[in-house]
Amino acid sequence: RVIEVIVKPRAKHTEILQESQTQLKVALKAPPEEGKANLELIKFLSKYYNTKVEIIKGYTSKRKYIKIHEK
Repeated sequence: RVIEVIVKPRAKHTEILQESQTQLKVALKAPPEEGKANLELIKFLSKYYNTKVEIIKGYTSKRKYIKIHEK
């Protein structure tokens, strides 16, 4: 399953701000430098969905597409 994720880096806490079937809005504590925000997003969503997650599009954008692998 692929969903669109809109990220807000440099937030106070890492948390999901809004969720629908096809889109997530996520606040990330990490800055958007040297892939830190992407790494935090992958770790956070892997824990949230309890499965492997990967970014498939939008590495340098606030609008990303991630693939959630089946368990």
